[in-house]
Amino acid sequence: MITKITAILSLVPDAEVTVRGEDVIWHKPENAPVTETQIQAELTRLLTEFDNNEYQRLRAAEYPPVADFLDAIVKGDDIQKQAYIDACLAVKAKYPKP
Repeated sequence: MITKITAILSLVPDAEVTVRGEDVIWHKPENAPVTETQIQAELTRLLTEFDNNEYQRLRAAEYPPVADFLDAIVKGDDIQKQAYIDACLAVKAKYPKP
C-alpha cells in the first residue's frame, strides 16, 4: 500500500517521522527538507506508478511455477518445456503491458 509515509521515505530515505492524520512530525527536524506540496506530488507519482504496474502483479500471480520449467529442462522434456512457455505466453496475452 502506498501511503504518505511511503512518499516521505521515497524523498528522504533516512527520515524519522510520524504521520498522524495530515500532520507530519519530524523527529529530526534537520531531515525535514521537503514541503507538503512535494510530499503530495511524490504520493501522486508513486500511486500512478503502482497503478501502471498492475499488469505485473496480475501476471506474477498466474504464471506457472518456475520449478515446472526447470523440471522440463532436467528431464529434457521438450513437450513439457513448450507447455510451460505456452502457459507464460497466455498469461502475457491475458494481461498485456500497457
